[in-house]
Amino acid sequence: MHPHSHNQDDASPTDDASYRLLVEGITDYAIYMLNPSGVITSWNAGAERFKGYKAKEIIGRHFSTFYTAEDRAAGLPDRALAVAAAEGKFESEGWRVRKDGSHFWAYVVIDPIRTASGELAGFAKITRDLTERRAAEIALRADQEQFRLLVNSVKDYAIYMLSPAGNVASWNVGAERIKGYRPDEVIGTHFSRFYTPEDRAAGEPARALATASAEGRYEKEGQRIRKDGTLFWANAVIDAVRDEHGALLGFAKVTRDITAQMASRKALDDAREALFHAQKLDAIGQFTGGVAHDFNNLLMVILGSLQLARKRVSDDPRAVSLLDNAIAGAKRGAALTQRMLAFARRQELLIESVDIPKLLAGMSDLLKRSLGTGIELELRFPLALAAVETDANQLELALLNLVVNARDAMPNGGTIIIAARDFEVLARSASDLPPGRYVCLSVTDSGEGMDADTLARATEPFFTTKGVGKGTGLGLPMVYGVAAQSGGRLVLKSEPGRGTTAEIWLPCSAKTTVESGDEPEAAEPIRTRPLVVLLVDDDSLVLDSATAMLEDLGHRVLAAASANEALRLAGEFADIDLVISDHAMPKVTGAQLARTLRTRFPNLPIIIATGYTELPDDIPIGITRLPKPFSQYELELAVSVAVRDPEHV
Repeated sequence: MHPHSHNQDDASPTDDASYRLLVEGITDYAIYMLNPSGVITSWNAGAERFKGYKAKEIIGRHFSTFYTAEDRAAGLPDRALAVAAAEGKFESEGWRVRKDGSHFWAYVVIDPIRTASGELAGFAKITRDLTERRAAEIALRADQEQFRLLVNSVKDYAIYMLSPAGNVASWNVGAERIKGYRPDEVIGTHFSRFYTPEDRAAGEPARALATASAEGRYEKEGQRIRKDGTLFWANAVIDAVRDEHGALLGFAKVTRDITAQMASRKALDDAREALFHAQKLDAIGQFTGGVAHDFNNLLMVILGSLQLARKRVSDDPRAVSLLDNAIAGAKRGAALTQRMLAFARRQELLIESVDIPKLLAGMSDLLKRSLGTGIELELRFPLALAAVETDANQLELALLNLVVNARDAMPNGGTIIIAARDFEVLARSASDLPPGRYVCLSVTDSGEGMDADTLARATEPFFTTKGVGKGTGLGLPMVYGVAAQSGGRLVLKSEPGRGTTAEIWLPCSAKTTVESGDEPEAAEPIRTRPLVVLLVDDDSLVLDSATAMLEDLGHRVLAAASANEALRLAGEFADIDLVISDHAMPKVTGAQLARTLRTRFPNLPIIIATGYTELPDDIPIGITRLPKPFSQYELELAVSVAVRDPEHV
């Protein structure tokens, strides 16, 4: 007897009744009998529920009634019985037909029933309705296929699976595009091959898997290696994949190429740093300009008082010597404030067309005397170099500062190279130069160089690496201010032990040639008749000092501590010959006062005294500018110019 066949002679009458009750009570399975030719001989409640037939409607009919027309044409019912009879069991899944003609997906088992002698008595047929399960499986397979297509179609992300040991188990097109490997080249290999040698030596791949396994997720940015050996910046995420029991199945790894984003981030950081540096320098410049303004006033008081005192002690050689030393010190202080104002871009520059090679030739002896022994000076200029727009005197001072700095950076001697070349800036550059033609004038030394922190602070006022008493910390800030005020930039390049290069970028002159010839000599003051001078300054010390200098020159002074007081005096005194006013005064500036006075007194000569350059563009015609701090000689010269030539600006 076949192990899967049923022997109907083995059951007792009592057993038969029990089995019948059992089978007929089952509703989730269709269980019924067939005779050897496939005719239905019994029918349970499950069969009636699944297939829609009552027992009296179906018993006596062939079981092929439940098969589709295609299956019947293909002989599937007969083949099922033949297999069951020959092999002891037939099992399959397929579509079946209900009484109402609708189809359902069935799981079918057919077992042969044999007598004790082995003769085939019929078949036991069990059918289960798997329509819902099949629909779920189809939906699951569709979802899986859709997910597979989704993952494989992603090109901007490398998405792949790793085994628990870290071997690559799948590979999408994004991974191939980003990392350069074909699936057959990488599947089965360890994912650590994508890490740099330094990261592998540091155990980074193993640490990434351990973190993902312990915490469920690992994320980090770092450099990875492509197949061709090039590096790229990657954002990598590793998620642990576990079954319903928590067993680790592997890891899902997603890698994104963020090289472009890192470059953009760096550019943004550089821009922010440049903005911060510019804002810091601007803030320092505002502070420095204010300090320089106060120093100007103090130095003017000191210088004017010393000069007046010197006139009165000319018969005492010792006193004259002391006063001359004090005057020289005050002038050095004035030069220091000029450097501060240059950094703050508030110094008055005489912008003109300057021929750099000619300027260097004229100051070469001064530069060589400043260098001393052991240091060579080398000039490198092209045969044709465009002229630049700047103040020649201030550029000379800037170059002298740079050369002295280069000398001090080479205590054991070396070579200083002064070079120049012209450039066309087509778009706003990293140094924030607007488009145009520029000359880059550079001073390069082979000295100690500067580290990044020192380089970042080099243009800050009063910052110096020189010893106490050996530097004011205003040399580079002055160069920075002159370059910026000329419409250019100062760019410093340096590394420790590799020297320093200071580049002054200056805009090219619109003129094709530079005028040659000696500078005109300064005009001598012309002694004027005694004048009635309205003197205006909000600083009482400056007001007293300037009053003393004017009275010493023979003039009568009406002193006013504000613009409003000056307007009152101008209304009271009709014989005023000249007005001298400070510019930077609270509430009403000197320029505003000048506009009001010029409206009332169109022919009244006016002098504006200022240490700044930012006088308004609409200042009245005929205003004489007097730079602060001024000496009695400079004051006398300004008075003679203003009275002699009222149209002088």
